[in-house]
Amino acid sequence: MSTNKTRVLVLVCSTRPGALGPAVGAWLTGTIAPRAADLGAELVPLALADLGLPFLDEEEHPSSGVYRNEHTRRWSAMVDAADGFIVVTPEYNYGMPASLKNALDYLSREWAWKPVGFVGYGNTSAGTRAVQHAKQVVTTLRLVPLGATVALRIADAVHDGEVRPPAAAADAAIGVLDELVRLAHALRPMREQARPESAAGPEPGSYLRRLTPDDAPEVTVLQRCCWVDEALANDPRTVPALHESVEQVRDWLADWHAVGLWRDGRLLGMVRTRRVDAEWHVGRLGVAPDLRGRGLGRWLLRKAEAAADPSCRRIVLSTGAGSRDNIALYRSEGYRPAPRAREDGTIRLTKEPLRTG
Repeated sequence: MSTNKTRVLVLVCSTRPGALGPAVGAWLTGTIAPRAADLGAELVPLALADLGLPFLDEEEHPSSGVYRNEHTRRWSAMVDAADGFIVVTPEYNYGMPASLKNALDYLSREWAWKPVGFVGYGNTSAGTRAVQHAKQVVTTLRLVPLGATVALRIADAVHDGEVRPPAAAADAAIGVLDELVRLAHALRPMREQARPESAAGPEPGSYLRRLTPDDAPEVTVLQRCCWVDEALANDPRTVPALHESVEQVRDWLADWHAVGLWRDGRLLGMVRTRRVDAEWHVGRLGVAPDLRGRGLGRWLLRKAEAAADPSCRRIVLSTGAGSRDNIALYRSEGYRPAPRAREDGTIRLTKEPLRTG
């Protein structure tokens, strides 16, 4: 799983001039900021009044992801980059404001599998009816509403024109953030799997996605699990995957095109590729030891081959000269080993790429 901070968009929904919303939003972010730092969360305040969204004016349905207007593309990018949301909303006539409903209606996929918490404010009901109204809508967008909420009764929260809620409200706000961050982590695999750039994997619930330097901790752990057999069959000193630090893994993840097979937040397998002159180099093909024998390595290898630059003359990979199982797999996939091992104890195998058309 990515080690990026959890990005929380704090949406202040009232667009009415002189509204209380910005002050409530400022109180909220100030109250939960220390806790956010402890949790590794990034708070991003945003007022819908500043966003300037007109009433929905896109021709295509939001589920298409086809946006004609720049304001929609800008809003899409903001929501897509977030891992969760805290909505600061007033209550208007037993419901949420039109500005919030409109902002929700603009998008579709960008909301999916992200937690949303609410801070409601109002008079008699302290905004609770607006929150319940909004929860009916957000679930349709596959947002996941929290159980924890903050309900501010204006008479109790505003003193001498300043927002100063009782201590219990601050505790509730921290509780919302705690629950949101935990749920954002739990839902991350579902968000990743739903992204357009992810591809379905061979195991039920698995998916393939690009590995980035943020995945270095998981890649390091997988390497050390997978390459133990390599070390037993060869000279352990010649197996870099067993000795690399997280920072070294982070460095090569930035230079290679690496993909990982994931399921429920676990990295099941990986492979990396890149072009070197007229050759397509494949490396670090590994599958978690408890999942071997299911064809995952062969599946990943074929994915790596399919990504080869069409102008490359051959596909090249290496393995330990003593790694009989690896060599047998590569032979069965059409690779030809060199007649003798290299000085570092590895053997080079090559294959002509499949030409189509």
